[in-house]
Amino acid sequence: MSSGLAKRFNDYNAWRENVASRAVAYRKWLQEHELADAQTEAQIDQLLARLAEDKLTIAFVAEFSRGKSELINALFFADYGRRLLPSSAGRTTMCPTELHWDPSRPPCVRLLPIETRADENSGLQRDGDAWTTIPLDLSDTEAMVAAFERVRDTKQVSRAEARRYGLGLEDDNADAEAQVEIPCWRYAVINFPHPLLQQGVVILDTPGLNAIGTEPELTINLLPNAHAVVFVLACDTGVTQSDAEVWQRHLAVAPERHSTRMVVLNKIDTLWDGLRSPADIDAEIDKQMRYAAEVLRLPRERVFATSAQKGLLAKITNNETLLRRSRLAQLERRLADDLIARRQQIVRESTLYEVSDLLVGTRTLLETRLHGVREQLNELRGLQGRNLDVIEELMTKVREEKADFEQALRRFQALRNVYAQQTTRLFAALGMEALESETQRVREALTERWFSSGLKAAMMSYFTAIREKLHTADKILREIQRMMDAMYRQFAVDHGLQLSAPVPFSAYRYLKEFERLEAEFRAEFASPLVMLTHEKMALARKFFDTIARQMERMYQIANRDVDAWLRAVMSPLEKQIRERQTQLRRRLESMRRIHRASDHLEDRLAELEQQEATLMQQLEALRHIAADMERVLEGDVPMAAAA
Repeated sequence: MSSGLAKRFNDYNAWRENVASRAVAYRKWLQEHELADAQTEAQIDQLLARLAEDKLTIAFVAEFSRGKSELINALFFADYGRRLLPSSAGRTTMCPTELHWDPSRPPCVRLLPIETRADENSGLQRDGDAWTTIPLDLSDTEAMVAAFERVRDTKQVSRAEARRYGLGLEDDNADAEAQVEIPCWRYAVINFPHPLLQQGVVILDTPGLNAIGTEPELTINLLPNAHAVVFVLACDTGVTQSDAEVWQRHLAVAPERHSTRMVVLNKIDTLWDGLRSPADIDAEIDKQMRYAAEVLRLPRERVFATSAQKGLLAKITNNETLLRRSRLAQLERRLADDLIARRQQIVRESTLYEVSDLLVGTRTLLETRLHGVREQLNELRGLQGRNLDVIEELMTKVREEKADFEQALRRFQALRNVYAQQTTRLFAALGMEALESETQRVREALTERWFSSGLKAAMMSYFTAIREKLHTADKILREIQRMMDAMYRQFAVDHGLQLSAPVPFSAYRYLKEFERLEAEFRAEFASPLVMLTHEKMALARKFFDTIARQMERMYQIANRDVDAWLRAVMSPLEKQIRERQTQLRRRLESMRRIHRASDHLEDRLAELEQQEATLMQQLEALRHIAADMERVLEGDVPMAAAA
């Protein structure tokens, strides 16, 4: 039984590889024709790295006993002929579990002990000695299943100890020595070479409000950055109070982002009681779907119904009738179509933007060379049959042009110094040291202060300082943009350089991410009452530490992007200046040679005519490269067949 989900991912992966192969061919063509430089090579390398590292993250979220793990088994692992992820009555997934494939590691299950939560500054670090690693034997399915079962491990601890880990905080008045059951693990990472995971799919299995509410990394990073979130409900219970709380606190988004959310009413087979007609059953399911959409304020088309258990059984037994009744294939197709279409559009737009910039740069360079060659051809053709006085007059003209250009270069160097000063100011605002200093200051304050108001004030001062730095960076970026615009225009008008307006850049995306992180903090700790207990203040520190790490990642990305933009915005002007210098030098040298020996004129004309023909051929080849790249980028991954 073929999987539409797997086929769509295969098609998307093939499309992505096709785009990458065109980029590689373009780089080879540039190298063969000596058109590449260090900046161009770096841009293509970055493009290829982004295509190779492209990930598609699907997060499955549900309260306990909604059949979430069974749904993951049915969608992704039915080909193994049995359940891989533990799935049974009651609680199965006890800790957030991430399934992916990292070829730099052997197949394994890595488990982060719950005890690491006692360290207030311990985030979900992906490396370190704290992890327990269980190797996976891919040749032994039973052993693999046993390894996967370890994510269910629990143990008995006192309530006091549970509170130290941020668990069971709602029972503050209960006996501190009473025993409670808690998960053994804080987080699990399954490194598994499944075909979909090898293609960049990442599956996040998250168990309910307890796990989400006590692990800030989920709230701040993993769930918001997932490309799709599947929220699983039980058809027999509908939207419960705890379901609604999970949705409202952690999953609800603005209407424009509804396409990243999906709600699945699972366990529709509980309605197959044999006493009602199929029409009555379908009407009941439809009613439940409409109600869920209304309560969660989500478009009706984003709500689906299925039986994961019957769908898994149908796939394993090749029972097409049961598969249709389970409605699993409908969910599978919609998930694939939505996720792939949205991700492909994002990759297409970003790649088209980068490739267009590269192609425009190459075309401008070739056109500049062609313009220079034709300028020389016109000058030299005008010398045919002329005397030495005319040649000397033209040599004087070229010398004057060269002198004017050298004077402009001195002005350019002065502007370049201003540009360097501006970039120094920019990186001071975006500096990692300044960010770390702010973070350390707040961490020290959090250690010293125990009153809720003091904690909150210390944290809010952090956001104020970072906001000011980001606004300063945005202001400097606009100043650099205006300066570069003026510089481009001046050289285009005064010296005929063929320059398009520099690509704009804005700190808007980083400001939006900053606002999201600040909003996450305010939502969790808006009221001073939430931090009255020692445990909740400890959670606040952990929450801040997670936000600080996310802020650090954002700054690292901002630094990388800004550095790439600064190099990219200066590179076209520097290329054109070098090209203009070369042309002026060659024109003057040609005049000198012709002045010394008139028989060189015809040889030089023939040489320039050959250069003209070569440049025209290169421009035509570039046109074909651009058309081919556009055709590949615009190619759509085939949609799944209609149900």
